[in-house]
Amino acid sequence: MLQMKAVRMEFPADANIIVGQSHFIKTVEDLYEAVATSVPQAKFGLAFNESSGACLTRTEGNDQTLRDTAVRNAQALACMAAAMRPLSRLR
Repeated sequence: MLQMKAVRMEFPADANIIVGQSHFIKTVEDLYEAVATSVPQAKFGLAFNESSGACLTRTEGNDQTLRDTAVRNAQALACMAAAMRPLSRLR
């Protein structure tokens, strides 16, 4: 049975947040490069949960506080990704 759970995302009041999904481990590095080269003065943090193997949380960014915030939010959402993994196998 599929269970749904609301997860509160926490981030600084003056921050923007993007939540997405991808199948590639290199995504966090690709996003870092895209942000850093598009808006060099931007302060940001990124986190990406792997869905296989050790299920690590990869992180990048140029602001440690925002990186830490991104990791906390990604790890809070990790249970959602694990619950949805069996559904993606049906496609």
